[in-house]
Amino acid sequence: MKKENTFNLKNVVVSILSIVIIAFLVVFLGGGKDPGEAVEHRPVVSSFTVSPLVPEQVEFCSEEISLKRLDMRERFDRELTSFTYFHSTTLLYIKRANRFFPIIEPILKKNDIPDDFKYLCVIESNLDTRALSPAKAAGLWQFMESTGKNYGLTVNSLIDDRNDVIKSTDAAARHLKDLYDIFGDWSLAISAYNCGPGNVTKAITRSGGKKTFWEIYPYLPRETRNYLPAFIAVNYAMSYYKEHSICPIEPIVSQTTDTIHITKNIHFEQIIHFTGISKEELQNFNPQYLTDIIPGSYRTCSLTLPADRIKPLLEAGDSLYLFKKESYFSKSKLNYIEDSMNNRSNFITHKIKSGETLSTIARKYHTTVKDIMKWNNLTSDKIRAGKSLSIYLK
Repeated sequence: MKKENTFNLKNVVVSILSIVIIAFLVVFLGGGKDPGEAVEHRPVVSSFTVSPLVPEQVEFCSEEISLKRLDMRERFDRELTSFTYFHSTTLLYIKRANRFFPIIEPILKKNDIPDDFKYLCVIESNLDTRALSPAKAAGLWQFMESTGKNYGLTVNSLIDDRNDVIKSTDAAARHLKDLYDIFGDWSLAISAYNCGPGNVTKAITRSGGKKTFWEIYPYLPRETRNYLPAFIAVNYAMSYYKEHSICPIEPIVSQTTDTIHITKNIHFEQIIHFTGISKEELQNFNPQYLTDIIPGSYRTCSLTLPADRIKPLLEAGDSLYLFKKESYFSKSKLNYIEDSMNNRSNFITHKIKSGETLSTIARKYHTTVKDIMKWNNLTSDKIRAGKSLSIYLK
């Protein structure tokens, strides 16, 4: 009995020692690792985003603008933060600026417009020459069609000068100068550019005749109240982007370009044939042309190409315009060009009745026999009942 008890005691001791040994191996050896590596001291990493520092004041049109006003500061902070951390979009803006600003800056200077206004087309169109708003404002400077035409821009189914960098910038500079002449203040001029001079005049009246932006601020449309702070923020951010570690390597377009004047109708495919340029690149350099046609016969048109593509065009001479001319410029196509360039976009179909002549039809629609003959490719003034004529309404 005593021997049996001794045996049982030994079994218990062996079991306890086995458990202790196994526990030691698990805890200190870590499944076969060196005991010295059993405990790892890993650093705790904190991840956080730092808001860009908002300055106490900024300069706009050679005038110091205080950012102590809360709503101004918050709007400025929002735009600056967005610009700083939306890196892909910001880099795109800066690259486009490297392409367009060298064209825009001398035009603004020629018209006595402060250089700061080159940033206006950043918030208007994101520097996209083909930008089109839901309200149908178009181009870098987002002109409405009526405003563009008031400043001499052609807008029809073939050409939209609002997409032309040089023409639209010159029109925008003259428009801004007119607004400054009305209000005598650049902050009000930029507000009027956004909402129209009529709304700014109303705001001045409702404020009791005050004539500074912040004095008429409560009476401006909501969008316009945010417009000036946003503009000033983009101006600041685009000027100091390097301080926020945003450094684009190269501009989008690095080619040297040249421009020639076109005084005859020409088709994109004719240009492509002689230069080898791609259609996409041709459209990119010439966004003012809405189709494949440059209507040089109706006005002097500009054609911009990489400099090394100009020489083949000049060497081609008249061959350029004669290449597949009948194919690209059929009679119907020529009529379409003429109608577009003369803004005859609306027409009706008149069915000729017995006894009618071109003279009676012309009087009915307040036009001329010559125009009706031209619109319908008629070589004689003789017409037959039952036939149809296209009449363009002027």
